[in-house]
Amino acid sequence: MPGKLPPGQKWIQWPLVYDIGPVPHLRLEEFRLRVDGAVDRPLVLTWEELLSLPQAEVKADFHCVTHWSVPDLRWEGVLATTIADLCRPSPDATWIMAWGREGYSAPIPREYFLREDTILAHRLNGKPLPPEHGWPLRLVVPTLYAWKSAKYLVHLEFLTEKRLGYWEERGYHEVGDPWRQERFRQPAPPPAGS
Repeated sequence: MPGKLPPGQKWIQWPLVYDIGPVPHLRLEEFRLRVDGAVDRPLVLTWEELLSLPQAEVKADFHCVTHWSVPDLRWEGVLATTIADLCRPSPDATWIMAWGREGYSAPIPREYFLREDTILAHRLNGKPLPPEHGWPLRLVVPTLYAWKSAKYLVHLEFLTEKRLGYWEERGYHEVGDPWRQERFRQPAPPPAGS
């Protein structure tokens, strides 16, 4: 695997899990994915409607900001481009805020959200997504650090301005590209003359 690993990362075996709280309870018949904000056609999709959309598989490495990476995970679900085609985002929508049902939020730059390997995943390695990995639905953005891959996904909000999410409010980088080692925001320089 030489050359595939972003700088500062090391390969590990799955499944390492970081949680910020308990796994939220949900019955699939109550599931709704809301897609709104700066779009021409807001959506509310039930679980059945989500599964009726074209399904895809993405095989990709998964990189955590804490320096570990897992190679060749196989995610199955609905491509983010499929959702964008349905909701028709405004050209001014430059960020997408991904919301988990427990209140977690992660802003994704539009150019990363619309890459061909960004997927709303409900299966992992041929099995239903495990609860600790975001069941029933997780946004997976393989080209960004894993904190951008929001678990328990229930809402995609298209934004015309950048907003900070859960980890960005705590000092993490707004974009989070592992190949650029965008782990944390740089502190603001001190005022001139101080």
